[in-house]
Amino acid sequence: MTMHGETVIEIKNVSFRYESQPVLEDVALEVYEGDFLGVVGPNGGGKTTLIRLMLGLLKPSVGTVSLFGGDPNPARRFAGYVPQFSLTDHSFPITVAEVVAMGALTGRSYFPLLSSAVKKSAREAMEAVDIELLAGMSWGALSGGQRQRTLIARALAGKPRILLLDEPTASVDATVEQGFFDLLKQLNASMTIVLVSHDIGFISNYVNRIACVNRRVVVHDVEDMLSDQVIRDAYGTGMTMLTHQCRL
Repeated sequence: MTMHGETVIEIKNVSFRYESQPVLEDVALEVYEGDFLGVVGPNGGGKTTLIRLMLGLLKPSVGTVSLFGGDPNPARRFAGYVPQFSLTDHSFPITVAEVVAMGALTGRSYFPLLSSAVKKSAREAMEAVDIELLAGMSWGALSGGQRQRTLIARALAGKPRILLLDEPTASVDATVEQGFFDLLKQLNASMTIVLVSHDIGFISNYVNRIACVNRRVVVHDVEDMLSDQVIRDAYGTGMTMLTHQCRL
């Protein structure tokens, strides 16, 4: 049984619809300090919508969402977010250090004139994910794995208490994916992580709980992660699980 710490995110009786189309219904979910929560489910099941509700980027049609005990909008400054698609234009003339520094900018910052504090935060974030030697490299010259680490560093530059990632390994190969999840496991020692993934078998080696999202949300502990019930909750009936193991 998972031990629970302080509640970081609390979702109560939340439903959400785009115009007349229901996306999430009667969702109740708590994310605790130190959690590594995996979020899985079919395409269109509401996974990305759930993450955006957590961050206050969307407002629920019904129910309430709190982040660090309050309104997600002002509390969002304590959250790092890695969206599913980001900086897809690889020809954009920007360096790794500049991408990372974006995560430390405030509303009063002016990008070409980065303060020493912003530069320091960016440097520390790059060191945390082992890309400090890439600081001067062009974004377009990076490999898929290097890009993913750069986006993590950008999220870390704001010194978040929680990190939310939306299918961050969708475009990388299996070797890069394992290294990426090893990095997240290390980061989880000092922060809460919420991870949307398409691969329930892979993330079962890393997360401590899993939220199955298919319009409704059902949460399971890691001990139950590969049971038939979890698969039914995540994807509906008629699914077969093929497992694989990745050692930490």
